[in-house]
Amino acid sequence: MAGPTALVIDDESQIRRAVSHALAEDFGRVVEAATGAEGLQLVTLDHPSLIVLDLGLPDMSGIVVCTEVRKSSDAMILVLSARHADQEKATLLDAGADDYVTKPFSTLELKARVRALLRRARSHGATGTTIRHGALAMDLEGRTLVRDGAPVHLTPTEWELVRVLMTNAGKTMTHRQLFAAVWPGRQYGDAQQYLRVHVANVRRKIESNPLDPRYIFTEPGVGYRFAAPQ
Repeated sequence: MAGPTALVIDDESQIRRAVSHALAEDFGRVVEAATGAEGLQLVTLDHPSLIVLDLGLPDMSGIVVCTEVRKSSDAMILVLSARHADQEKATLLDAGADDYVTKPFSTLELKARVRALLRRARSHGATGTTIRHGALAMDLEGRTLVRDGAPVHLTPTEWELVRVLMTNAGKTMTHRQLFAAVWPGRQYGDAQQYLRVHVANVRRKIESNPLDPRYIFTEPGVGYRFAAPQ
C-alpha cells in the first residue's frame, strides 16, 4: 500500500498491536520492533516518517534509541512513557523527540497527537512570514501579533516566547528548550519559574480565559505546548 511508513518500538505485543491499528488510517505501512536494536535496524531499512517509541525497552533506554535515530533520521518521534517519568520525558524531548503520550493512553489521544505532528510537519515548510491560529496572527517579519484584528502588545521576551511556541505548534517544548530559545547564551537557572511568570503574562494577553487556555497548554513537569496547527 502506498503512503508513509510508521514504526512502533515496544516490547509489549499488545501495545504494538493497539498502536499499529491506531496508525493504520494515516499510514500506508506500519512496522513493529520489540527491542531498541531491532527498531534502529528498521529505521535504516524502512525510513519511517513516524516512530512511536516506548521508554521501557529490554535492551537499551529510550534516550539511547532517540539519540541514535537523530543521527540519521528526521522522522517524527512520539514517546510512550509512564506517568511518573517526567524527567525522562523532558530528557527525551531535549534529545530530539517531538512529543509524548503517557501510559495508560487512549487510542483517540494517540491518534490526535499523531495527527497534530502530521499537520505540523506539513505546515513546517510553508512559505510566508505570517502564522495564523484561531484569532491570532503573528507576522514574523514585522514582529507583530494581532488577536481578532487588534494588536497585542508584547515585551521582547514575550514575543520570543510566543514565536518559539507558535512556530513549534503541536509540539511539547521542555522548560530547557524554551529557556535556551528565549534567553540564548544565558546560564540555565530556574527555567520553570522564569517561564511560569512569562507564560502567565502572555496568557492574559492572548487567551479569552487564561484559566482555561485554548492556545498555550501546560505539560506538567515537562514544559508547554502551543495548540496544534489547524
